[in-house]
Amino acid sequence: MIAGKIFMIAAAAVLLAGQPGRIEADATSDLHQLFAESWERTLRENPTFASSFGDLRYNRRWPDRSLGAIAVSHAEDRRELARLMRIERSALADTDQINYELFMRQKQDQVKAYRFRQFLLPLNQRGGIQTADQLADRLRFDDAKAYEDWIARLQSFDVYMDQTIKLMRRGIKEGRVHPTIIMQRVPAQIAAQLVDDPSASSFFAPFNDMPESISVRRRGKLEARAGTAIARAVLPSFKRLARFIDKSYLPMTRDQVGAYAQPDGEAFYQFRVEHYTTTSLSADEIHKIGLREVARIRAEMMEIIENLNFSGSFDDFLEFLRTDPQFYYDDPDQLLAGYIAITKRIDPQLPKLFDRLPKARYVVKPIPAAIAPDTTTAYYSQPAADGSRPGTYFVNLYRPEVRPKYEMEVLSVHETVPGHHFQIALAQELGELPAFRRYGGFTAFVEGWGLYSESLGGDLGLYADPYSEFGRLTYEMWRAVRLVVDTGMHAKQWSRQKAIDFFKANAAKTEFDIVNEIDRYIVMPGQALAYKIGELKIKQLRRQSQEALGEGFDIKRFHDAVLSKGAVPLDVLESQINAWIAAEKNRLGKTH
Repeated sequence: MIAGKIFMIAAAAVLLAGQPGRIEADATSDLHQLFAESWERTLRENPTFASSFGDLRYNRRWPDRSLGAIAVSHAEDRRELARLMRIERSALADTDQINYELFMRQKQDQVKAYRFRQFLLPLNQRGGIQTADQLADRLRFDDAKAYEDWIARLQSFDVYMDQTIKLMRRGIKEGRVHPTIIMQRVPAQIAAQLVDDPSASSFFAPFNDMPESISVRRRGKLEARAGTAIARAVLPSFKRLARFIDKSYLPMTRDQVGAYAQPDGEAFYQFRVEHYTTTSLSADEIHKIGLREVARIRAEMMEIIENLNFSGSFDDFLEFLRTDPQFYYDDPDQLLAGYIAITKRIDPQLPKLFDRLPKARYVVKPIPAAIAPDTTTAYYSQPAADGSRPGTYFVNLYRPEVRPKYEMEVLSVHETVPGHHFQIALAQELGELPAFRRYGGFTAFVEGWGLYSESLGGDLGLYADPYSEFGRLTYEMWRAVRLVVDTGMHAKQWSRQKAIDFFKANAAKTEFDIVNEIDRYIVMPGQALAYKIGELKIKQLRRQSQEALGEGFDIKRFHDAVLSKGAVPLDVLESQINAWIAAEKNRLGKTH
């Protein structure tokens, strides 16, 4: 039998050797079939993402957050990874070998993440089911079906809530709970949802502006059904959540704010460090990088202070920036208008640094009032894949007296163009890439690009006065401080107050902002490391390119090369730029 099997294997090898094109075609076909099926599963398992993405097939559903569904999803991740490993990687073209590598890394991370069971922490002060109403802002309500779908979601909201509470109960049993200081911020967000009149609920908001294409009679019926669903499913669900958090969850929360206090906390934090930075750096190494960057940036800040002839210490200058009324708007509408004016100044300047510009537009909107007190200064939401919704730059208008004018330019560059909107919208246009790359990506690249783009503001006509330049340095310092305080709290057992004090001593952010930032790092261990680590790599690659190409270096071509393959891990980006440098040398050698 063994001899016969050997003969059959040898014969098969001879046959296959005669048809290499067939092997390559099969490997390519199998790979893209896997990508397509995996992406379809992503949309099916995440119906709210699918809806905001523009895919309306699952528009009547919330995610299934039962423990059984989560376990099934984990098993599917493992199966997809095993299926990938059966594909002959060496038979793939270069581009697909990169696709293979990135898909493998994402799946490996998803499989590893299950061990740490963060799904048992389904909400925090930054969002969760208590902010589910915000989904409506990302949807199109153009016809009666869109309203029918929303009503179906309202009617099943109680199931979604029960699953959320069950996850949190399981988290209590396993010792995976949020710190007390974090969960104390959530009850007020839930209370904001507890209205007496269903028509006053933010879940009812889409019915306040229904299109005229729907008849008056139909509109009345839809409004009545929505009100009933909110009264029967939504409002009672929030009352249950409020009771659960007050009576059951808050008493079991922990005093320590760091990830080290979670079960298997040290391994969990190192996993998050590697996941978000796409490097093998340790928490201690990153902490030291942060301290070096803080010292470097502080020296640049001191130079500006000296040039301004300010009489006082560094701390005195920070206090001056935090408290002098000249640096703040009094009115939220003025603050919003200021942000919009800055973006209009940036847009026409982009061709100075880029050949390729995104097609998708972006808009500026206020952060929803219900979460504004507990969230950060701004954030960005990407455009819908079908072009039905622009990218959105959400800005925090709560308490304008703590939102400094000197930070507005650098913040706008980071969140819109040439920062997040620019990079993400361009990635969505890379039609040759599989969907998981066009609409996903690696945080170190995405946020590293956002921070790198801040350094381009001067070339775009920004930072013209010393205070705005100090604002840029404040934002860079902010990201350097993150390396110190994130690793400090999660790996070195720093207290929340120690992190706040370090932040306050080095950055001209208001204390209100600093507290919100620190609380963000508490619930998102490791994520804040991605910005500075990614930016340092992009800047290093730019210096390397300039040294290699000399006068032939073209900043537009460099930027196009960085953005040409979407958001990739930093080591893949380095290989990508090394290949570009070689190609540029060849091009320049032929043309000069």
